[in-house]
Amino acid sequence: MTFTTLVTSEQLHARLADPNLVIVDCRFQLADPDAGRRAYLAAHIPGAVYAHLDRDLSGPKTGHNGRHPLPTPEAMRATFGAWGIGPGAQVIAYDDSGGGIGAARLWWMLRYMSHKTVAVLDGGWQDWQAARYDTRSGEENRIAVTFTGRPHPEMAVGASSLISPVWTLIDSRTAARYRGDEEPLDPVAGRIPSARNYDWANTLVAPNGRMLPPEQLRAAFLSLLSGAPPEQAVFYCGSGVSAAHNVLAMEVAGLPGAKLYPGSWSEWCSDPARPIATGDET
Repeated sequence: MTFTTLVTSEQLHARLADPNLVIVDCRFQLADPDAGRRAYLAAHIPGAVYAHLDRDLSGPKTGHNGRHPLPTPEAMRATFGAWGIGPGAQVIAYDDSGGGIGAARLWWMLRYMSHKTVAVLDGGWQDWQAARYDTRSGEENRIAVTFTGRPHPEMAVGASSLISPVWTLIDSRTAARYRGDEEPLDPVAGRIPSARNYDWANTLVAPNGRMLPPEQLRAAFLSLLSGAPPEQAVFYCGSGVSAAHNVLAMEVAGLPGAKLYPGSWSEWCSDPARPIATGDET
């Protein structure tokens, strides 16, 4: 059995001895970029390698390509190969935020690079701990392989193409950031004009951090899309990380094909010539 969206702790635990399983710990804190690695070294799911959002899941910043720009395809191939992700690998990504900081980003990046057998651990690290499954400390590595996946540029939409009636833009940040009431991370507050708002955290069940049932997700997204096909939905957030979680949630809901704007608000607002909207949706 392969997993392409979500996997439970029970399902992952049953597969730990599978040599084709690659587990990636994606824990990360924006306010303390090394906190995730410290947590990984202290305790992680057995066999997991660590992915650092800034160093492994992002490319070099230019000041105009966002806070977490996508790495080049060559860089992604090198990173994924170093983690032992070959053609037959089942990849499981997890973090401690329900998938919104790191895990869904890796899920999207692997799919972007043609690797489909990747899933996010539903409930993440907390769910694994709650089940009282074994953990390990220290750093783990896997035998490197050659990752040969090719990019699918049609999965992403760039800044120059966003302002178009073709797309249904969906801002995945909190309502306060969407309206421009506050902006704790980027130098300019506001949103991309015409965007609707759906906070990625709304896809999770509190307090366990698992994804809502597919039927509830489907109803919420269909209402949000207002008749637009899923393939015309473009999700963005602050830097293209948590928005990937909404793309994942769309897949779980049976609404595949949604796009990601990887540069997101941090890229958009870096150019003063680009229009900005504030306040409630009109």
